[in-house]
Amino acid sequence: MVLHACGHGAYCGRLQRPLDPGASVPGRISIYFEFYPHSRRGESAGTLVATEGGPGFAATLSRNDYLALFRPLMADRDVLIMDNRGTGRSAAIDCRDLQTAEKWTVELVAACGVSLADRASLYSTAYAADDLNAVLEALGIPSIDLYGDSYGTYFEQAFATRHPLRLRSIVLDGAYPMSGPDYAWYPAYAPAMREKFDISCARSPGCASLPGSSIDHIMAALRQLRSNPISARAFDVDGRERRFQADASQLAIVMFGSAPALTSVRETDAAARAFAEGDRLPLLRLMAETAAAVDSRDPSADPAKWSAGLAAAVMCQDPPQIFDMRLPPAQRALDRDRALTERARSFPDTYSPFSIDEYRGMPLDYSYVDLCVAWPVVPPSRLGPDAVYPDVPALVISGELDNITSMAEGAAVAAAFPRGVQVRIANSFHVNALPRARSGCAAQIVRRFIETLATGSTACASRVPPVRLVPRFVTRSEELEPAMSLPGNAADARGLQLVAAAVITAGDVLARVPANASGHGAGLRSGAFRLTDGPARTHVTLDHVRWVQDVDVSGSIDAMKGANRAQRAILRLSSADGKTGRLTLTWRGGAASVSARGAVDGARVEAQCPAP
Repeated sequence: MVLHACGHGAYCGRLQRPLDPGASVPGRISIYFEFYPHSRRGESAGTLVATEGGPGFAATLSRNDYLALFRPLMADRDVLIMDNRGTGRSAAIDCRDLQTAEKWTVELVAACGVSLADRASLYSTAYAADDLNAVLEALGIPSIDLYGDSYGTYFEQAFATRHPLRLRSIVLDGAYPMSGPDYAWYPAYAPAMREKFDISCARSPGCASLPGSSIDHIMAALRQLRSNPISARAFDVDGRERRFQADASQLAIVMFGSAPALTSVRETDAAARAFAEGDRLPLLRLMAETAAAVDSRDPSADPAKWSAGLAAAVMCQDPPQIFDMRLPPAQRALDRDRALTERARSFPDTYSPFSIDEYRGMPLDYSYVDLCVAWPVVPPSRLGPDAVYPDVPALVISGELDNITSMAEGAAVAAAFPRGVQVRIANSFHVNALPRARSGCAAQIVRRFIETLATGSTACASRVPPVRLVPRFVTRSEELEPAMSLPGNAADARGLQLVAAAVITAGDVLARVPANASGHGAGLRSGAFRLTDGPARTHVTLDHVRWVQDVDVSGSIDAMKGANRAQRAILRLSSADGKTGRLTLTWRGGAASVSARGAVDGARVEAQCPAP
């Protein structure tokens, strides 16, 4: 094995490994990795290893996120990042039809498995964990501090139970167990989804003031979608128009998919209420945005960026299924139908408020239960329920609002490690130690844990601010609560309604910035926005954006990155009744309110609104 300088301050290498460690299938696979040596003179204090989620994503393509997490530790510690077999530069699997499909089908998944033939079972997480151990051995690294996010936490558990002596510590960010009671039905999924909406509503005054829970608020829209599905079209977060069937399953993926995480929680309650009252657009937009967000495909369909084939191979090989994977597919389908019938009889509320069939209408890689029904026969999983977890310091980071890998699942993983501890990050979603998280708290805790093998103070975990929910969607500015007048204000109530409309319009656009990949998007009711992303800020230009039908807003927003940073917007507004205005908005990230100054229809504005 030869290492060579390859940019990013790294040395890159490849290790040739048997494709089949059991030697039944011939061939070798080249495992790619990047090694970042510590910067300070002297011996290394240890090696940090990061492993990616998915499954199917290449870990080295997330190097910037991992290096951002590890950078304060890299003076004395090395970093290693490896692409798992079948991903990235480690011979990414390319099942072309599945890779390019807009929607996975059982038939496409099965065809991928057939094309892999006797290689299909050789992409197990167990073998990927063994590959990492072999790389460590080749590099002469005796022990590591291992970090993983999402599916990376599954990989970590496989590594920990197969190679326990390699671990100094382990951090699992967004963790779920390898097995457990009723595992194949994902029993924590729906309770965590319901809690996500109900907790967020209870902490948002406008929502909390309404009778019932958030799930109660959403039920009227769900009933309408059940009784009257509609052919719909709406713009997604990148400004592309999408056409789809708006039905109960489309609402299910909005609520289960947590994608985009912020807007789906921020808006679903209010959008569902608006839908039930005849204003369909806010909920249809969320459905279009979720359809885009749950599509893992890279626009180039490059399996080295995300391999659909590897994802299918792992999901059909490693975790338990509701059917017996040792059966031929035709018999397995009968086994599935039997299991579904029994489940509907015994536990019809498994995915409440959705029926089991409505849940199954979600994309296969989110509903899971049908995904592998026609995959070729595979041997028993190499990651059995009897795995022994090592006695090493283990930190589980769980987002309070994460239903993809729930608090309950994180607790189960922490309990499996004799020295496991779980830290709950309030008001936060899936994966919390990397730069896209709502707070820098988890990253601080992770770095301290790696250095000291203890969490230290976790007080910051309870101080992440609640998600500010949209109180309600309206179509006319006259329905809005006016901004609050401050000393020096001369604008009347109507002018202050227009101020509120401008602030809400800016907030609606800003909520879409984190998920936008195209650099442009569409306003809720009309207009457009453009993004210019920089290292310290995102500059947003609004062009006649309408959140309500009778007020359009243009101008710019400088969204500074980082917690508690000063934010600023300069906006122009015009209303259908002929009023115009210019406003400067200022606030701090995470603050509850925004200050608005300027003029509307010639009258001076000094006002305050809930922050965008």
